[in-house]
Amino acid sequence: MTGSALDSCGWSDFHRGSSELVNLRWPGAHIPRVKQLPETILAFLCSLIAICPRALAQGGTPAPVAIDNTWQAPPPTPSPRAPTDSTTMPNPTPIPANAEPAGNAATPVRQLTLSAAIAQALKNQPTMRQARAQTNAAEGRVQQARSGYHPQVTGTATYLRTTANFAPTPGASPSNSLSAQTAPSLTTYDYFNFALTATQLIYDFGQTNGRWGAAESAVESSLATEKSTRLQTVMNVQSTFYQAWAQHALIGVAEETLNDQNRHLNQIEVSVKVGVRPDIDLAQARANVANARLQLINTQNAYEIAKDQLNAAMGRLSDTNYEVADEEAPGVEGEDGPIETLVSRAIDSRPDVAALDRQHESQIKSIRALRGAYGPNLIATTTGTEKGTQLNNLVPNWNIGVILTWPILQGGLTNGQVREAEANLEVVDSQLASLRIQIRTQVDQARLAIRAAKASIGASDDALASARLQLKLAEGRYSAGVGSIIELADAQVGYTNARAQVVQAHFSLSNARAQLITALGLR
Repeated sequence: MTGSALDSCGWSDFHRGSSELVNLRWPGAHIPRVKQLPETILAFLCSLIAICPRALAQGGTPAPVAIDNTWQAPPPTPSPRAPTDSTTMPNPTPIPANAEPAGNAATPVRQLTLSAAIAQALKNQPTMRQARAQTNAAEGRVQQARSGYHPQVTGTATYLRTTANFAPTPGASPSNSLSAQTAPSLTTYDYFNFALTATQLIYDFGQTNGRWGAAESAVESSLATEKSTRLQTVMNVQSTFYQAWAQHALIGVAEETLNDQNRHLNQIEVSVKVGVRPDIDLAQARANVANARLQLINTQNAYEIAKDQLNAAMGRLSDTNYEVADEEAPGVEGEDGPIETLVSRAIDSRPDVAALDRQHESQIKSIRALRGAYGPNLIATTTGTEKGTQLNNLVPNWNIGVILTWPILQGGLTNGQVREAEANLEVVDSQLASLRIQIRTQVDQARLAIRAAKASIGASDDALASARLQLKLAEGRYSAGVGSIIELADAQVGYTNARAQVVQAHFSLSNARAQLITALGLR
């Protein structure tokens, strides 16, 4: 019997008067001790006395009751926390240990939606800030590479305190006036030298152009990597959000189990008191209540841990004083389509594929720039100077010219740089080929996980309906005295496991869809 069925039969009145059952006497007849009666007659007497406790207390005679030898369990009332529809997920509210009485106004608990969690992660997650900083660094390298095309102007100012001794140079013919000064002197003089030099690259066989192009491709690669980081961040938030959502739903399962076990315990306490059931049933019922309470505590703790993991995914340094909203992942367009279509869609959309493609282009341009070092550089230059021993009497000079520089022998430096760049290009190509294989595996695994989760939802719903019926029958059999405490406990465990499997099936579907979204590169 369920609690409502017991109340309708006057079970509470029977519980108050059960202590008088053993000494009860019918008019003109003696009732032997209850423990010696057959279980069927005892069940009938208990029901009869529960219905008419006041009439018996006043000495009245109860009306005749027709006895049907075929026992039928009364229709049990569904538990208030059980889902009325097998496809409806439980949305429990955890019972805090320090819950206030119903008369007090409850403090509203903030609810966190999936969209709000993703927005916080994109704003606060350190990996996102790191990806944006790497993009900014790549843009700075573009500016560095492009600077080679701009004029370079350098100004210098030199002051010396120096001697004026003449030092002959081999091959030079000193004048008579200079040859007379043979004795060196330690007398020092001021010497000022101001110069302004400007250079402009004319041609360097594609070195500057190659470095510039490689840097721009690196920026595009960094932007694609930033999008890939965004995808992974969203995926982490979705996974931890759905995990917390599942733990939240499991709290409802644990609460219903505890309510059922408490109801069974109340029923068994009465049965043991009147001698219908042995004391071992009461001990087993109390153990079941304790285990259900422990399971509820563990589930609530797991929910708090899941919210803490969600905080980490959001990059949030705060408490877990919020509730996760009841949200499931919507269907993904084409999730039941052929694998080849999904893989082609993923390769076209995935930002990590685009990042490696841009890296490939960057490496090719880097190789072109390095090979340009085999040729000469042609630079135009001009310099203006003012020199002298007195600041108010400086002598100006100016020159203009062209400089051709050609490294003829470098000990294999350029050749080694080219070989390194070609090897790096091969590494990028290998990474791209490996990524294509990985994408196919990720898409296929997510697609299969969605298909399995959909099938498991139907199976778990059927299992839940069967387990619910089995529990009702076990409760009826135990109330009639023909079932055992082991049968009742097994039915309760089966029902609890079935509800947990429904939660797990819905979590698996939401998580698999989140994985497919990431594998397809849809965000």
